[in-house]
Amino acid sequence: MSLLENYESPWMDEELGILRDAVKKFVEREFAPHATKWDKQGFVDRDAWNKAGEAGLLCASISEQWGGGGGDFRHEMVLVEELNKANVTGFGNGVHSGIVAHYISAYGSDEQKQRWLPKMASGELVAAIAMSEPGTGSDLQAVGTTAIKDGDDYIINGQKTFITNGMTANLVCVVAKTDPNEKAKGISLIMVETDAVQGEGGFTRGRNLEKLGLKAQDTAELFFDDVRVPSSFLLGSAEGKGFIQLMEQLPQERLIIAVGAVAAMETALRLTSDYVKERKAFGKRILDFQNTQFKLAECITEARIARTFIDDCAMKLLEGNLDTATASMAKWWTAQKQCEIVDTCLQFFGGYGYMMEYPIAKMYADSRVQKIYGGSNEIMKLLIAREI
Repeated sequence: MSLLENYESPWMDEELGILRDAVKKFVEREFAPHATKWDKQGFVDRDAWNKAGEAGLLCASISEQWGGGGGDFRHEMVLVEELNKANVTGFGNGVHSGIVAHYISAYGSDEQKQRWLPKMASGELVAAIAMSEPGTGSDLQAVGTTAIKDGDDYIINGQKTFITNGMTANLVCVVAKTDPNEKAKGISLIMVETDAVQGEGGFTRGRNLEKLGLKAQDTAELFFDDVRVPSSFLLGSAEGKGFIQLMEQLPQERLIIAVGAVAAMETALRLTSDYVKERKAFGKRILDFQNTQFKLAECITEARIARTFIDDCAMKLLEGNLDTATASMAKWWTAQKQCEIVDTCLQFFGGYGYMMEYPIAKMYADSRVQKIYGGSNEIMKLLIAREI
């Protein structure tokens, strides 16, 4: 579809173009052939992380000093976009590289960075962040998990759920209360190396949760029962900084979700464009019906608006100027439009669109959670309303 394919984001340059081509070839060769198997088994093969690390695709926006690619958010965008174009949605690198690695990079000591980041970049460590709990989602101030100081250690107790990379991760950033009597001021971020505490009855993983979509993405419950970790695994110089750290990093997390949403819109429209040009009804192509033309014109326009908005947000993030309200606008609106556009596209496939063998059906199921995680769309609107 020329209207989509001929557009190039203003942040693209020759080096990023080379990266995009390399990522595309890597995903086609190493990931796409296994995507159906991963969907059926409910997780991405562990060696996929090692292969991605060998190819230099992990921690692309982390400093080379700590084993990363030395890039910036644009490099993460290229990765998110190419995975979406290939309809490979189970590989949780957005959490691993785009979120957890940046918490360590921003708030970790040099010793912590050296301990974890090079292994995350190689794929030796797979990371997750444990925010949500059975009774707490978007309201992070209400987390019930505790991390109480005991000598030179923290003892962690609590339960987390909906944790991306939860079954695979061997490094988890845990949002916990170091002061249970406080709300935001009581929250800290504690790193947990699961291999060191698993099997002692302290840290256990629950089931790999069966989801509506994102079938290949392992999403788990995590249980902490008197899990003892060194106090040196606290992120930041002091306790009680966790909520501020979360608020500082959430705009990037929400923009990663928005980037994926735009890439999904564009992919759905490409697939649909190809289909309506070939499929016939009542003696003519589906594209030749005015309803098809008008609907696709609307969707393509909205996808272009989303693309230009996200490009602007990305450049603001690179400059350090992406505020919470704008990131919230990007997250809720693109997630909403992704669901609407994918639904419209599926309709053009008719009965075939409802069959899981067609990529558009998988995209429909995968899209729905975008309006929920990273802060629900309703929470995004509340954050925007505070600035009115």
